[in-house]
Amino acid sequence: MSNDRPLSCLIGLIGSGILRSKSPEMHEQEADAQGIRCLYRLIDLNVLRLGVDALPALLESAERMGFSGVNITHPCKQAVIPLLHELSEDARAIGAVNTVRFRDGKRFGYNTDAAGFAESFRRGLADSPRAHVVQIGAGGAGAATAYAMLKLGIDRLSLFDTVPARASDLAAKLAKDFGDGRIAAVHDLPPAMAQADGLVHATPTGTREHPGLPVRADLLRPELWVAEIVYFPLETQLMGAARKLGCRTLDGGGMAVFQAAAAFEIFTGLKADTDRMLRHFHTLGA
Repeated sequence: MSNDRPLSCLIGLIGSGILRSKSPEMHEQEADAQGIRCLYRLIDLNVLRLGVDALPALLESAERMGFSGVNITHPCKQAVIPLLHELSEDARAIGAVNTVRFRDGKRFGYNTDAAGFAESFRRGLADSPRAHVVQIGAGGAGAATAYAMLKLGIDRLSLFDTVPARASDLAAKLAKDFGDGRIAAVHDLPPAMAQADGLVHATPTGTREHPGLPVRADLLRPELWVAEIVYFPLETQLMGAARKLGCRTLDGGGMAVFQAAAAFEIFTGLKADTDRMLRHFHTLGA
Protein backbone atom coordinates (compact mmCIF):
# COMPACT_ATOMS: atom_id res chain seq x y z
CA MET A 1 0.00 0.00 0.00
CA SER A 2 1.36 3.38 -0.98
CA ASN A 3 2.26 5.91 1.69
CA ASP A 4 1.29 8.77 -0.64
CA ARG A 5 -2.01 10.34 0.35
CA PRO A 6 -4.46 10.10 -2.58
CA LEU A 7 -6.37 13.13 -3.78
CA SER A 8 -9.20 11.04 -5.20
CA CYS A 9 -10.27 7.47 -5.93
CA LEU A 10 -12.64 5.77 -8.31
CA ILE A 11 -13.99 2.43 -7.06
CA GLY A 12 -17.02 0.22 -7.59
CA LEU A 13 -18.99 -2.89 -6.73
CA ILE A 14 -19.64 -5.81 -9.09
CA GLY A 15 -22.51 -8.17 -8.30
CA SER A 16 -26.17 -9.03 -8.85
CA GLY A 17 -29.10 -7.18 -7.31
CA ILE A 18 -26.95 -4.51 -5.68
CA LEU A 19 -28.87 -1.31 -6.41
CA ARG A 20 -29.82 -0.94 -2.72
CA SER A 21 -26.23 -1.36 -1.56
CA LYS A 22 -25.04 1.26 0.93
CA SER A 23 -21.40 0.86 -0.15
CA PRO A 24 -21.35 4.04 -2.27
CA GLU A 25 -22.57 6.21 0.58
CA MET A 26 -20.26 4.57 3.14
CA HIS A 27 -17.10 4.95 1.05
CA GLU A 28 -17.88 8.40 -0.33
CA GLN A 29 -18.82 9.86 3.06
CA GLU A 30 -15.71 8.48 4.76
CA ALA A 31 -13.55 9.85 1.95
CA ASP A 32 -15.20 13.28 2.32
CA ALA A 33 -14.49 13.20 6.05
CA GLN A 34 -10.83 12.50 5.30
CA GLY A 35 -10.55 15.25 2.71
CA ILE A 36 -10.37 13.19 -0.49
CA ARG A 37 -12.80 12.84 -3.37
CA CYS A 38 -14.23 9.35 -3.91
CA LEU A 39 -16.61 8.16 -6.62
CA TYR A 40 -18.15 4.73 -6.01
CA ARG A 41 -20.09 3.11 -8.84
CA LEU A 42 -22.47 0.13 -8.79
CA ILE A 43 -21.95 -2.40 -11.59
CA ASP A 44 -25.09 -4.53 -11.32
CA LEU A 45 -25.06 -7.67 -13.46
CA ASN A 46 -28.86 -7.78 -13.39
CA VAL A 47 -29.20 -4.27 -14.75
CA LEU A 48 -26.57 -4.94 -17.41
CA ARG A 49 -28.15 -8.33 -18.20
CA LEU A 50 -24.81 -10.02 -17.78
CA GLY A 51 -23.67 -13.20 -16.09
CA VAL A 52 -20.58 -14.15 -14.15
CA ASP A 53 -18.86 -14.87 -17.46
CA ALA A 54 -18.68 -11.09 -18.00
CA LEU A 55 -16.24 -10.70 -15.08
CA PRO A 56 -13.02 -10.69 -17.19
CA ALA A 57 -14.34 -7.89 -19.42
CA LEU A 58 -15.68 -5.88 -16.46
CA LEU A 59 -12.37 -6.05 -14.59
CA GLU A 60 -10.45 -5.07 -17.70
CA SER A 61 -12.79 -2.13 -18.31
CA ALA A 62 -12.46 -0.94 -14.71
CA GLU A 63 -8.67 -1.05 -14.98
CA ARG A 64 -8.68 0.89 -18.24
CA MET A 65 -10.97 3.55 -16.79
CA GLY A 66 -8.60 4.17 -13.89
CA PHE A 67 -10.46 2.49 -11.04
CA SER A 68 -8.38 2.02 -7.89
CA GLY A 69 -10.21 -1.26 -7.43
CA VAL A 70 -13.60 -2.89 -7.05
CA ASN A 71 -15.56 -4.70 -4.41
CA ILE A 72 -16.98 -8.08 -5.43
CA THR A 73 -20.21 -9.62 -4.18
CA HIS A 74 -22.69 -12.41 -4.97
CA PRO A 75 -22.34 -14.35 -7.24
CA CYS A 76 -18.75 -13.45 -8.15
CA LYS A 77 -16.65 -13.88 -4.99
CA GLN A 78 -15.21 -17.22 -6.00
CA ALA A 79 -15.37 -16.83 -9.78
CA VAL A 80 -13.08 -13.79 -9.62
CA ILE A 81 -10.13 -15.68 -8.13
CA PRO A 82 -8.68 -17.11 -11.37
CA LEU A 83 -8.64 -13.57 -12.79
CA LEU A 84 -6.28 -12.23 -10.09
CA HIS A 85 -2.50 -12.14 -9.84
CA GLU A 86 -2.10 -12.36 -6.04
CA LEU A 87 -4.27 -13.22 -3.04
CA SER A 88 -4.02 -12.16 0.58
CA GLU A 89 -3.56 -14.91 3.16
CA ASP A 90 -7.19 -14.70 4.28
CA ALA A 91 -8.53 -14.72 0.71
CA ARG A 92 -6.47 -17.79 -0.12
CA ALA A 93 -7.58 -19.65 3.03
CA ILE A 94 -11.23 -18.74 2.54
CA GLY A 95 -11.32 -19.26 -1.21
CA ALA A 96 -13.35 -16.10 -1.81
CA VAL A 97 -12.53 -12.48 -2.62
CA ASN A 98 -14.65 -9.39 -1.98
CA THR A 99 -12.05 -6.68 -2.65
CA VAL A 100 -9.79 -6.31 -5.68
CA ARG A 101 -7.07 -3.66 -5.79
CA PHE A 102 -5.54 -2.61 -9.11
CA ARG A 103 -1.90 -1.62 -8.73
CA ASP A 104 1.18 -1.63 -10.97
CA GLY A 105 -0.62 -3.55 -13.70
CA LYS A 106 -1.69 -6.34 -11.35
CA ARG A 107 -4.87 -7.37 -9.56
CA PHE A 108 -4.61 -8.12 -5.84
CA GLY A 109 -7.44 -10.00 -4.14
CA TYR A 110 -8.48 -9.61 -0.50
CA ASN A 111 -11.26 -10.83 1.75
CA THR A 112 -12.50 -8.24 4.23
CA ASP A 113 -15.80 -10.07 4.87
CA ALA A 114 -14.29 -12.44 7.43
CA ALA A 115 -12.69 -9.69 9.49
CA GLY A 116 -15.82 -7.58 9.13
CA PHE A 117 -18.08 -10.34 10.41
CA ALA A 118 -15.69 -11.18 13.25
CA GLU A 119 -15.58 -7.57 14.45
CA SER A 120 -19.36 -7.31 14.31
CA PHE A 121 -19.68 -10.56 16.27
CA ARG A 122 -17.18 -9.39 18.90
CA ARG A 123 -19.18 -6.20 19.42
CA GLY A 124 -22.64 -7.74 19.35
CA LEU A 125 -22.42 -11.35 20.56
CA ALA A 126 -19.06 -11.56 22.32
CA ASP A 127 -20.32 -13.45 25.38
CA SER A 128 -22.63 -15.82 23.51
CA PRO A 129 -22.23 -19.62 23.84
CA ARG A 130 -20.41 -21.12 20.89
CA ALA A 131 -19.93 -24.83 21.51
CA HIS A 132 -21.97 -25.69 18.41
CA VAL A 133 -22.99 -23.29 15.64
CA VAL A 134 -25.03 -24.05 12.53
CA GLN A 135 -24.36 -22.01 9.41
CA ILE A 136 -26.70 -21.85 6.44
CA GLY A 137 -24.87 -21.03 3.22
CA ALA A 138 -21.50 -22.18 1.91
CA GLY A 139 -20.94 -19.80 -0.98
CA GLY A 140 -18.52 -16.86 -1.07
CA ALA A 141 -19.99 -15.03 1.92
CA GLY A 142 -20.48 -18.29 3.79
CA ALA A 143 -16.83 -19.22 3.31
CA ALA A 144 -15.87 -15.94 4.98
CA THR A 145 -18.26 -16.24 7.93
CA ALA A 146 -17.30 -19.89 8.52
CA TYR A 147 -13.61 -18.93 8.54
CA ALA A 148 -14.38 -16.06 10.94
CA MET A 149 -16.34 -18.27 13.34
CA LEU A 150 -13.57 -20.86 13.47
CA LYS A 151 -10.98 -18.13 14.06
CA LEU A 152 -13.20 -16.83 16.88
CA GLY A 153 -12.86 -20.19 18.57
CA ILE A 154 -16.17 -21.98 18.23
CA ASP A 155 -15.88 -25.67 19.05
CA ARG A 156 -17.98 -27.11 16.23
CA LEU A 157 -19.45 -25.64 13.05
CA SER A 158 -22.14 -27.46 11.06
CA LEU A 159 -22.49 -26.25 7.46
CA PHE A 160 -25.75 -26.57 5.54
CA ASP A 161 -26.32 -25.54 1.93
CA THR A 162 -29.10 -26.24 -0.54
CA VAL A 163 -26.31 -27.56 -2.77
CA PRO A 164 -24.89 -30.28 -0.49
CA ALA A 165 -21.63 -30.59 -2.40
CA ARG A 166 -20.89 -26.93 -1.77
CA ALA A 167 -21.12 -27.43 2.00
CA SER A 168 -18.99 -30.57 1.80
CA ASP A 169 -16.33 -28.86 -0.28
CA LEU A 170 -16.11 -25.86 2.06
CA ALA A 171 -15.95 -28.10 5.14
CA ALA A 172 -13.11 -30.11 3.60
CA LYS A 173 -11.23 -26.95 2.65
CA LEU A 174 -11.48 -25.33 6.09
CA ALA A 175 -10.75 -28.61 7.89
CA LYS A 176 -7.23 -28.46 6.46
CA ASP A 177 -6.57 -25.37 8.60
CA PHE A 178 -8.84 -26.00 11.58
CA GLY A 179 -9.12 -29.79 11.91
CA ASP A 180 -11.74 -32.34 10.92
CA GLY A 181 -13.39 -32.32 14.33
CA ARG A 182 -14.39 -28.66 14.24
CA ILE A 183 -16.30 -28.40 10.96
CA ALA A 184 -18.58 -30.71 9.02
CA ALA A 185 -21.27 -30.52 6.36
CA VAL A 186 -24.77 -31.52 7.46
CA HIS A 187 -27.60 -32.52 5.15
CA ASP A 188 -30.39 -32.84 7.73
CA LEU A 189 -30.96 -29.40 9.23
CA PRO A 190 -33.54 -30.01 12.03
CA PRO A 191 -31.34 -32.29 14.20
CA ALA A 192 -28.37 -29.94 13.83
CA MET A 193 -30.50 -26.92 14.77
CA ALA A 194 -31.88 -28.74 17.82
CA GLN A 195 -28.35 -29.08 19.24
CA ALA A 196 -27.00 -25.65 18.27
CA ASP A 197 -26.16 -22.65 20.41
CA GLY A 198 -26.27 -20.27 17.47
CA LEU A 199 -27.22 -19.82 13.83
CA VAL A 200 -25.29 -17.90 11.19
CA HIS A 201 -27.18 -17.07 8.02
CA ALA A 202 -24.94 -16.47 4.99
CA THR A 203 -27.10 -16.55 1.85
CA PRO A 204 -28.98 -13.81 -0.08
CA THR A 205 -32.32 -15.05 1.30
CA GLY A 206 -34.07 -12.16 3.02
CA THR A 207 -33.10 -9.50 0.51
CA ARG A 208 -35.91 -7.93 -1.47
CA GLU A 209 -34.69 -9.85 -4.52
CA HIS A 210 -34.79 -13.16 -2.58
CA PRO A 211 -37.51 -12.76 0.09
CA GLY A 212 -38.37 -15.35 2.69
CA LEU A 213 -36.87 -17.29 5.57
CA PRO A 214 -33.71 -19.36 5.04
CA VAL A 215 -34.82 -21.83 7.71
CA ARG A 216 -38.20 -23.03 8.93
CA ALA A 217 -39.48 -20.78 11.69
CA ASP A 218 -40.26 -23.77 13.92
CA LEU A 219 -36.52 -24.58 14.07
CA LEU A 220 -35.84 -21.32 15.92
CA ARG A 221 -36.08 -21.24 19.71
CA PRO A 222 -35.56 -18.50 22.33
CA GLU A 223 -32.20 -19.72 23.62
CA LEU A 224 -30.66 -19.66 20.13
CA TRP A 225 -28.64 -16.63 19.01
CA VAL A 226 -29.00 -15.65 15.36
CA ALA A 227 -26.48 -13.73 13.21
CA GLU A 228 -27.41 -12.37 9.79
CA ILE A 229 -25.26 -11.11 6.91
CA VAL A 230 -28.06 -9.50 4.85
CA TYR A 231 -28.34 -5.78 5.54
CA PHE A 232 -30.75 -4.48 2.91
CA PRO A 233 -33.24 -4.66 4.43
CA LEU A 234 -31.65 -4.53 7.88
CA GLU A 235 -34.73 -6.15 9.42
CA THR A 236 -34.95 -9.39 7.43
CA GLN A 237 -37.70 -11.90 7.97
CA LEU A 238 -35.18 -14.04 9.86
CA MET A 239 -34.30 -11.16 12.20
CA GLY A 240 -37.97 -10.43 12.78
CA ALA A 241 -38.84 -14.05 13.54
CA ALA A 242 -35.86 -14.49 15.86
CA ARG A 243 -36.53 -11.29 17.79
CA LYS A 244 -40.19 -12.19 18.18
CA LEU A 245 -39.09 -15.39 19.93
CA GLY A 246 -36.66 -13.51 22.16
CA CYS A 247 -33.46 -14.74 20.52
CA ARG A 248 -30.31 -12.65 20.78
CA THR A 249 -29.69 -11.30 17.29
CA LEU A 250 -26.96 -9.69 15.21
CA ASP A 251 -28.09 -7.95 12.03
CA GLY A 252 -25.93 -7.58 8.94
CA GLY A 253 -25.17 -3.90 9.42
CA GLY A 254 -21.99 -4.36 11.44
CA MET A 255 -20.43 -6.74 8.93
CA ALA A 256 -21.34 -4.34 6.11
CA VAL A 257 -19.60 -1.43 7.84
CA PHE A 258 -16.49 -3.22 9.08
CA GLN A 259 -15.78 -4.97 5.78
CA ALA A 260 -16.25 -1.62 4.00
CA ALA A 261 -13.83 0.08 6.40
CA ALA A 262 -11.16 -2.53 5.68
CA ALA A 263 -11.76 -2.25 1.93
CA PHE A 264 -11.54 1.56 2.15
CA GLU A 265 -8.08 1.23 3.66
CA ILE A 266 -7.01 -1.16 0.88
CA PHE A 267 -8.28 1.20 -1.82
CA THR A 268 -6.94 4.46 -0.36
CA GLY A 269 -4.18 3.59 2.12
CA LEU A 270 -6.07 5.64 4.72
CA LYS A 271 -7.32 4.27 8.05
CA ALA A 272 -11.11 4.41 8.21
CA ASP A 273 -12.90 5.71 11.30
CA THR A 274 -15.21 2.75 11.98
CA ASP A 275 -17.26 4.51 14.66
CA ARG A 276 -17.94 7.38 12.26
CA MET A 277 -18.85 4.90 9.51
CA LEU A 278 -21.25 3.09 11.87
CA ARG A 279 -22.98 6.35 12.79
CA HIS A 280 -23.30 7.26 9.14
CA PHE A 281 -24.61 3.82 8.19
CA HIS A 282 -27.45 4.12 10.66
CA THR A 283 -28.55 7.39 9.09
CA LEU A 284 -28.99 5.70 5.70
CA GLY A 285 -32.21 3.87 6.46
CA ALA A 286 -30.75 0.45 5.71
